[in-house]
Amino acid sequence: MDRKNFRIPAIEYIRGVSMLGVVGIHVGSQYLANPSPSLALVALFDIATRFAVPIFFFISAFGLFYHLDVKAPFDYGKFLIRRARTVLIPYIVWSIFYMLHYTVLFRDTMLLHLNVLVKYLFYGFGSYQLYFMVILLWFYLLMPLWIWFVRRMTPKRLAVLLVLQIAFDYWSSFLLAPSSIGNSLLRELVENRLNYWVMHYVFIFVLGGWLAVHYEQFLQLLRRRRGTISLFFFASFASMIGYYYYLILVRGYDAVGAINTAHQLCPFGVVYTLAASIFLFAIFTPDAYPAAIRPLLSFLGSHSYFVYLAHPLAITYLGIVLAKTGRMMTAPIVVAFYVVVVCLALGAAVLMRRVGEKYPIVNGLTIGIWK
Repeated sequence: MDRKNFRIPAIEYIRGVSMLGVVGIHVGSQYLANPSPSLALVALFDIATRFAVPIFFFISAFGLFYHLDVKAPFDYGKFLIRRARTVLIPYIVWSIFYMLHYTVLFRDTMLLHLNVLVKYLFYGFGSYQLYFMVILLWFYLLMPLWIWFVRRMTPKRLAVLLVLQIAFDYWSSFLLAPSSIGNSLLRELVENRLNYWVMHYVFIFVLGGWLAVHYEQFLQLLRRRRGTISLFFFASFASMIGYYYYLILVRGYDAVGAINTAHQLCPFGVVYTLAASIFLFAIFTPDAYPAAIRPLLSFLGSHSYFVYLAHPLAITYLGIVLAKTGRMMTAPIVVAFYVVVVCLALGAAVLMRRVGEKYPIVNGLTIGIWK
């Protein structure tokens, strides 16, 4: 198989599904303004979707390592130049855009100060979805380390890495206390660790790279063990949902507290991400899903990058419109809100792609496609 010219549709399809999940998380946060939200709907928007962000690291690593010969010399400089064009430039463009946008919208000139700009770019503060790109850039900077890991990885070592990942994420999420740190700069760095610490997602990234290197064997496993993979996914999903309801019904948490505890870095969340990554690959292998939905999956995947970057604009302005009408974010409204946000963001993605076909620099600056 010539890997250079072989495209894996599952990567694109998973990207599209994950994008829908990310939008769901952010729309769900709007729904929490309702003092009595539907617990089931909160679970749908904020718990079932928790695989959405870390799975992007999985497919990013998969795409990188699938086309990489880990035994050959690695051209680090050339790699960084390519990644800068596809991720760093769009990240800077969108960050500055959001900072200018919020400066105008909220009439707050603080965002225009150079020290604020540097801080926001380092942490991904320009908009709440941009932190993912910061972590991804750190993964790219450390690419020689991940190649070293993947070269030496075995199933047993992956299992050990999974245990270590669960332990580290638990420590970082529930035990680490930044307030006890005396140095203000160090305290700030630790307080904002979720925005740039790659250590939270090392396992899922290395797993994606390792499975890409061993893609043929992975594909055979998907076909042989599809039932087991499905059972694993639904069991992990049930565990995530069960933990969420346990926190609310037994421990007395409110909805916000529950979703801030039952997240992708809790032990259930790490396992759920693993299960979702394998499960989605299994159902999106060529013979495992209806051919009729391929155009839709491809459409969502091809525009997922722009939608991911732009959807907060739709959320912001729809929220302003809703607030002016005086309407509460009820269950029917939030479902409609989600659909409209997705449609608006996809419409904008299609429009901008067409503009980019006429003026290629537009696609380069916004989604890293320089053709």
